[in-house]
Amino acid sequence: MNAFIPFYPWLKVLHILSVVAWMAGLLYLPRLFVYHAGTGPGSEASETFKLMEHRLSRVIMLPAMLATWAFGILLAFTPGVVDWTEGWLHAKIALVVLLTAYQHLLGRWRLELAADKRPHGARFYRIANEAPTVLLILIVILVVVKPF
Repeated sequence: MNAFIPFYPWLKVLHILSVVAWMAGLLYLPRLFVYHAGTGPGSEASETFKLMEHRLSRVIMLPAMLATWAFGILLAFTPGVVDWTEGWLHAKIALVVLLTAYQHLLGRWRLELAADKRPHGARFYRIANEAPTVLLILIVILVVVKPF
């Protein structure tokens, strides 16, 4: 008997809450980049965006991502919850890996902006801001519909 079974509903709640917090950050940070890219390096507005981006990234997004992974792994090891032969689960995990890679990419862009570099314009960040939405839609479809 697995020790996680009695806590399954709570693990699921914590996993969903972690995903919501993580997605909020993944959607908001590139929007901050849109506005930050339009500021002058070293300006008061630029310095404010640096602080906001740093706090969002480190205080909300990183813990939420780690919690999402941790609770997801605990759920996966709860007996009777996961059927590893179903393809949708592998696809979902691959998309979550892509979200994780996207967060690391956002981290690189945040560091560039923090160094007063402007390698990309606001339009670039607007387009990049669509990626987590598309991945979220695909993940939700996979989890709810389980198409394969």
